[in-house]
Amino acid sequence: MKSALISLAIVSSAFAQDFDVIIRNGDVYDGTGADAQHVDVAIKGDRIAGLGDFSKASAKTIINGSGLAVAPGFINMLSWSTESLIQDGRSQSELRQGVTTEIMGEGESMGPLNDEMKKRMVSEQADIKFDIRWNTLAEYLLFLEKRGISCNVASFLGATTVREYVIGWEDKQPTPQQLDQMRDVVRKEMEAGALGIGTSLIYPPAFYAKTEELIEMCKVAAKYQGKYISHMRSEGNQLFEALDELLRIAREANIPAEVYHIKAAGQKNWAKEDELLSRIEAAQKQGLNVRANMYTYTAAGTGLDACLPPWTEDGGYPALFKRLRDSATREKIGAEVKIDSDKWENLYLAAGSPDKILLAAFKSDKLKPLTGKTLAEVAKMRGKDPIDTIMDLVSEDESRIGTVYFIMSEENVKKELRKPWISFGSDEASQAPEPPFTKSNPHPRAYGNFARVLGKYCRDEKVITLPEAVRRLSAQPATNLGLDHRGMLKEGMFADVVVFDPKTITDHATFEKPHQYATGVKDVLVNGVQVIKDGEHTNTKPGRALWGPGKVR
Repeated sequence: MKSALISLAIVSSAFAQDFDVIIRNGDVYDGTGADAQHVDVAIKGDRIAGLGDFSKASAKTIINGSGLAVAPGFINMLSWSTESLIQDGRSQSELRQGVTTEIMGEGESMGPLNDEMKKRMVSEQADIKFDIRWNTLAEYLLFLEKRGISCNVASFLGATTVREYVIGWEDKQPTPQQLDQMRDVVRKEMEAGALGIGTSLIYPPAFYAKTEELIEMCKVAAKYQGKYISHMRSEGNQLFEALDELLRIAREANIPAEVYHIKAAGQKNWAKEDELLSRIEAAQKQGLNVRANMYTYTAAGTGLDACLPPWTEDGGYPALFKRLRDSATREKIGAEVKIDSDKWENLYLAAGSPDKILLAAFKSDKLKPLTGKTLAEVAKMRGKDPIDTIMDLVSEDESRIGTVYFIMSEENVKKELRKPWISFGSDEASQAPEPPFTKSNPHPRAYGNFARVLGKYCRDEKVITLPEAVRRLSAQPATNLGLDHRGMLKEGMFADVVVFDPKTITDHATFEKPHQYATGVKDVLVNGVQVIKDGEHTNTKPGRALWGPGKVR
C-alpha cells in the first residue's frame, strides 16, 4: 500500500462526516501506473474526498468493490459521438466499457458553422436527424450538456471546419485576408475552450491545405496551451513523409503534437512500423512533445469515397456525385484508382482486394440490404467491376458510405500497445443496440475498443499490465490534454470512476454482429453520479462540457 496517497486528515475526520458515495474494499488503480492499493474511495458531491479506510464512515450509496478494480474514468481520445449524443445522451456503448470522457474533433468539429455549412450538414444526415441550434464549437458542447448527456465531452477545433467556414470546399489556397480570418476563428474558439487543432489530411477539403496553413493555425492555438492532433496525410505509402509534416508543424508552431490512430496501412507498408515508432521516439528525445493514440483492431473504418482520388470532391459532395455520373470523368477516376500512387491515400489498393472492404453504413433505405456485405460480394451480385461498383454505390447513395477496411497487422497492433506514450481512441460513435443505431453497422470498436485493452490484451495475452493500461486509459490522456482535475483517483479530483472485474471484462462486438455491449464493467460514476449500476444504465445524465486549459474564464 502506498500510504502517501492516503489523505490522513480526511481519514481521521471521516467518522464525523457523511459522504455521498463510498466504494469499499476495491483494488484501487489511481491512474499513475502504480500497483493497486486495497483501500476505500470516498466521494462527496462531484469530487473525490479521499482514499483510505472508510469502514466506519457512512454514505448515501455504498458500492462493494471486493474482487474488483477501481480506476479513474477512461478517456476516449477519438470519439465520433458528435451526432449520436444528440440522439441518445446515455453514451451506452462507451460507458459500459468505463469511458467517462469523449474527445471529439478529428479534422471536422461541430463548429463554427455558417448557414451554408448548416445546410450541407442537414442534407447529409442519415439515420440520425437533428436541428442545428448552435453556431460555435463551444455552443455545441454546451448544447449537449444542457440537453443531457451521461459522459463528459470536449473537442478539438477541426482544421477542415475552419477551412470550410472561410474558404469552402474548393481546392484553393487562402488569400492573406482569408488566412487572417482563419487565425481569428482559431483564436475565438481557443478562448472559448477548444483543446487545439485537429486535422484529417487524407480527406478533401483538408487534403487541399498546405503545411504552412496548418502551421499558422497551430501558432494561434499554441498561445492558449492548445495541442495539434492529426490523422496524418498518409498512413501508408507516404507514412514517413506524413510524420515529417506533423513534426515540422510541432516545431514551427511550438505546439505538442499527437498522431491519431497510429498505424502502418496496407500490407506492403507493415514493415514500416518499427521505423515509425523509433522516429517518434527520436523526436521525443530531441524535446518534442509528440504522442499517439490507437484502436485495438486490424481494420480501419471510414468512407467508401476514400477509394477515390481527392480531386473528385473539389467543390463538395454534390460535385463528386455529378462527376460519378459523367462517363468520361468516371473513366478517368477508375484509371487513377488502379494506380498505386504516392500522391494520395488509396484505401482500395491498401486493402489488397475487394473482399477486404466491408460495406457498413448506407444512407438510403434502398441500399441498406447491402449492409454487412463485402465490396467483392456486391460487385459479383451486380455483375460489375469492383471500382465501377464503388462509383455506382457512392453515386446512388449520395453519401460517403461507411466502410471497414482490413489493412493492418496484429503484430503491429501489439507493438503499439507496448508503447507507454500511446493512448486509446475508438474512432467511433457511442451508441446502443436499438434504432436508429441498428439501421447501420458500426465498426465493432464502438462497443469494444476499451474493454479489449483490458480483456484481450491485458488479461488474456499479457501485452500490457493492468496498472499501465489504466494509466494510458486515464491519467495520460487527461494530463496530455490539460483537463482540469481529471484522470486520477486522488483527493480533490472530479469523481469520474469505473469499477470493473479484471477477470471477466470482455468485448463481444464482431464485424458481423457489432451491436453487442462489452461486459465486466459493474459501476461507473461521472462527476460523482452513478451512471452504471451493477452493469446497467441508471438513465442519469451528469456529463459536462470540458474545456482546454487556455479557455478565457
